[in-house]
Amino acid sequence: MTDLSDLKPNLGRFGVWTAGPVTPEQAVEIEKLGYGAVWVGGSPAAELAFVEPLLEATTTLQVATGIVNVWSASADEVATSYHRIEKAHPGRFLLGIGIGHPEHTDEYRKPYDVLVEYLDALDAASVPTSRRVLAALGPKVLKLSAERSAGAHPYLTTPEHTAQAHELIGNAVFLAPEHKVVIARDAAQAREIGRQTVEFYLDLSNYVNSWKRLGFTDADVQKPGSDKLIDAVVAHGTPADIAERLQEHIQAGADHVCIQVLGGQDALIPTLAELAGPLGLSAGG
Repeated sequence: MTDLSDLKPNLGRFGVWTAGPVTPEQAVEIEKLGYGAVWVGGSPAAELAFVEPLLEATTTLQVATGIVNVWSASADEVATSYHRIEKAHPGRFLLGIGIGHPEHTDEYRKPYDVLVEYLDALDAASVPTSRRVLAALGPKVLKLSAERSAGAHPYLTTPEHTAQAHELIGNAVFLAPEHKVVIARDAAQAREIGRQTVEFYLDLSNYVNSWKRLGFTDADVQKPGSDKLIDAVVAHGTPADIAERLQEHIQAGADHVCIQVLGGQDALIPTLAELAGPLGLSAGG
């Protein structure tokens, strides 16, 4: 009998999510600490030129996009980039794609249909389903992620969302939520750092609607965001506190948790180093 886990991407239990490319030197440190992947956000260009330097500098680390925006990066160009990377570094690149935000695209129309068309183009270009995932928050796109990709990469969610997503898409599909972290024992300080990032998303309907589906109120999602909301989407406290919160995603059904370190680039490696032990990571695994 086939083990369903064998059909999923294997990026380890914990990876690192960044708003833009990390340096090859940082990638080496991330790999040494035992994290399985680096997810690069910020809607990278279709050429994906940043990927090979990171893979060349490391031996086991995987690189994923979190995500390529279907409005700004053509499927044909992205497919060409995928095949270039896959030829040079087989099995170490995962293509994450998504529809972005209606507030940021003049041509934003029927986003679900556009996403389906993009997936059709990737199929035509022989980008395998097993090496692509979809940014997904709501039920419709979560279901699409299970039907047309290896799984889902939800952003700015909670373990409660992870549990709901896992119930919807099942065990056979990869589920990799993102979660923000701040190592700070002062809750007010941590929330202030968290709000500097989260407040931006309070203007974006897809995130606001997702939070409301989770039970957050209109007051919670008004700027600058309630303490309840910030505490839910930004893990803070001691490294042990944060590790416990991140493990809640695994317990809820996540295969892999993408950790976004807040507080600036200088905080990235030190924070990841402090979390590695409580998360049970070790060099090379």
